[in-house]
Amino acid sequence: MKKFIITGGSGFIGSNLINFLLKKKFLIINIDKGSYLSNSYNINLNKKDKYFIFKTDINNKSKILSILKKFKPDGIFNLAAETHVDRSIENPSEFIKSNILGVYNLLEAIRIYKKKFKKNIKLLHVSTDEVYGDIKGMSRSNENYPYNPSSPYSASKASSDHLIKSYVRTYGVKAVISNCCNNYGPGQFPEKLIPTLIFNILNNKHLPIYGKGKNSREWIHVNDHCKALLTIFNKGKIGESYNVGSNINLSNLTLARKLLSLVKKNNFIIGNKVKIKFVKDRPGHDFRYAINSQKIKKSLKWKANINLDQGLSHTFNWYLNNRRFFNSFSKKTFYKRIGLKI
Repeated sequence: MKKFIITGGSGFIGSNLINFLLKKKFLIINIDKGSYLSNSYNINLNKKDKYFIFKTDINNKSKILSILKKFKPDGIFNLAAETHVDRSIENPSEFIKSNILGVYNLLEAIRIYKKKFKKNIKLLHVSTDEVYGDIKGMSRSNENYPYNPSSPYSASKASSDHLIKSYVRTYGVKAVISNCCNNYGPGQFPEKLIPTLIFNILNNKHLPIYGKGKNSREWIHVNDHCKALLTIFNKGKIGESYNVGSNINLSNLTLARKLLSLVKKNNFIIGNKVKIKFVKDRPGHDFRYAINSQKIKKSLKWKANINLDQGLSHTFNWYLNNRRFFNSFSKKTFYKRIGLKI
């Protein structure tokens, strides 16, 4: 039985990845520090699952090393990160600590383990399309596109990507990188756009859209992303990066309107306060992200399969049928993060 460590495994993508890997009968070790995003609600376990969880920060190098010694994993998927751009603008230091220093300490633990036990653990570092920055016109950024991060979040992820590649070249660490577009799906904390819109629809509140709503993002369902991650881990070339995208771009305004239309088709009664409301734009807001995913499609034979209408309907229905998900977070933290008063 293969054994995988998932760092940040109680977050949105991490928990969905754990569910996906458990179905394939792998042994899973979840390392998660227990941030406001962490939530065991998302992880679906049965009695036969081989699953272990450790509440620790990837900055705790000695603890990470002890877990490596104990389990001798076949691989590590690194999803431990601070991810919300707005929060990085409010408090960059947490992003530097987690996304740069955390990756450094994780790499150091892997390097020390490799040197001491003569076993080189393969690492898949999960990154973002935001490292490429604002993509002009109708072009798409491939893996050779120059990094041009705009926010403290994207800069911290760009830094970690470079750090990963330096450890591959300098120390012979076995690592690959994925750069994915915007994810959506079940169990995402409602500070990102789609779960925020859904939460507000369910609770008869206005739908906040930055600026004039023209900013464009590429969207992929988290299930497609999880399949891509396992494909990259199994087939990806050491030291290489792989863009993971759907080629589906929408403006934020178009996305909000599409979601409202799909909700109405599902016969959900929308409250009278559910209206699109343009709000002050965030500082340094990139206008368009769009990636070229031909490399993973051609060399690793992966492609996204879930169309946006199907994925959005599935996601809305999950939140509709799992309203207690919102109650699974600390009420104080939850309301503070989504801008409501207790």
